[in-house]
Amino acid sequence: MSVLIGLVVTLACLLGGFIGMGGHLSVLVQPFEYIVILGSSIGTFIVGNSMKTIKDTGKGMMEAFKNKIPKQKDYLEVLGLLHSLMREMRSKSRSEVEAHIDDPKESTIFQAYPNILKNTSMLHFICDYCRLIIIGNARPHEIEALMEEEIQTIKHDALKPKMAMQDMADGLPALGIVAAVLGVIHTMGALDQSPAVLGEMIGAALVGTFAGVFFAYGLVGPISNKIKYCRDKQCRVYIIVKSTLIAYMNGAMPQVALEYGRKTISAHDRPSIDQVESETIGGGAGA
Repeated sequence: MSVLIGLVVTLACLLGGFIGMGGHLSVLVQPFEYIVILGSSIGTFIVGNSMKTIKDTGKGMMEAFKNKIPKQKDYLEVLGLLHSLMREMRSKSRSEVEAHIDDPKESTIFQAYPNILKNTSMLHFICDYCRLIIIGNARPHEIEALMEEEIQTIKHDALKPKMAMQDMADGLPALGIVAAVLGVIHTMGALDQSPAVLGEMIGAALVGTFAGVFFAYGLVGPISNKIKYCRDKQCRVYIIVKSTLIAYMNGAMPQVALEYGRKTISAHDRPSIDQVESETIGGGAGA
């Protein structure tokens, strides 16, 4: 919603200011200029990115418009699942714990957290490292280093749409100049026309420069930054899992280990200790 509000404010101020200066909106209606700029930009975007990145960019844009970031309840759900798993690892045999990890969709523990079951990447991340923990041969610092490396890889892949959109934004001003040059070339072929006609044609050509700069800094660039914001927030959940499990491996009790994970959540979204206890010990979904 914030993206739409921002775009409305931007367009209202831009067009309103133009009209206030005595400009005519009809001058900005130059469809072929926009076809040159946007068509070329989309074409270079397709050339420079894999099909997977192109599809993920569409998904990232939808996340940006919907402001799809983890909420407090999502953090509580992750902490609740981790508490249940750590409690199982602490009190049950290896074979009993493996039954939950090897087939999480059939596990009563994981079934209590349907949102995590739907998140395949997060589900595999949690299960893989819980499996390494119960094997018992790996040292905490080795697991931590491996986690950090995987999180960096996940974050790099998650931010590919942002980088692709930013590359598009960086190229739009130059494509706007290209469209303007083409308009000037067209004007040069009509020098026998009246000054009024030539003025209109030159104005149409300059719309290309305006459009390229506006699309870059007023549309594509801000959406790119919003994608980065949403994806950074989504990747933060992996840090929570890492901090919690490493604390557990270093000997912390499950409830104490949760505090390590809770502290990695930004203060604005961080649940209180009482909320975490209610979700885990006091009868929440993970209890």
